Amino acid sequence: MGLWSRFKVVFASKANKALNKAEDPREVLDYSYEKQLELLQKVRRGVADVATSRKRIELQLQGLEKQESKLEEQARAALAGNREDLAREALVRRSGLHTQIADLQAQLAGLQEQEEKLVVASQQLQAKVESFRTRKETIKATYSAAEAQTKITEAFTGISSELGDVGLAVQRAEDKTAEMQARAGAMDELMASGALDDASGTNKDSLTIELERMASESDVEAQLASMRNELGSAEKKAIED
Repeated sequence: MGLWSRFKVVFASKANKALNKAEDPREVLDYSYEKQLELLQKVRRGVADVATSRKRIELQLQGLEKQESKLEEQARAALAGNREDLAREALVRRSGLHTQIADLQAQLAGLQEQEEKLVVASQQLQAKVESFRTRKETIKATYSAAEAQTKITEAFTGISSELGDVGLAVQRAEDKTAEMQARAGAMDELMASGALDDASGTNKDSLTIELERMASESDVEAQLASMRNELGSAEKKAIED
């Protein structure tokens, strides 16, 4: 395959793919239905035209038949009045009308046969068009349902992907929250144990300070009493010696 042939094949395949993507089956079905309706209208107009021609010939026949009857009456009247020449002329004219009437009757029969065929064809075509319309609407409804289902599936897939990302973010937030809670708990434990007490005592309340001061004074007095007792015992022992 030459380069140009390959290019044409590739171009045709690309164009066909683009057309398939752009083509909406519902629009194609509606267009086809409209074309069938146009064809049905043409057939109906044809039936109407034939019926009009038939009616025109029928009217012409009625007129000629009246003339034929009138000429026959005139011929009888002329013959009764001993005017055989006039009777002969009337009959000659009547004969010419009879030939015209026969021709028109043949045309009328042909038009009636054609009209009947067109009426049958019109009825058959109308039945096909109605059947196609029903099928068209069914296909359109099925296609629309499938299209909606596809959109829902695509949307669900997109949401699922986004929810996956959100889930990771939520997991990270929960991990950070748990870490902060653990740190806060550890700080509370350190504060309770006194490991983080302020060396200057500025973090102690007044009651704690007062209690510590009283405990310190009591301890000092106890130590002084102990020392006095020790000194008294030593002096007493020295005197006894």
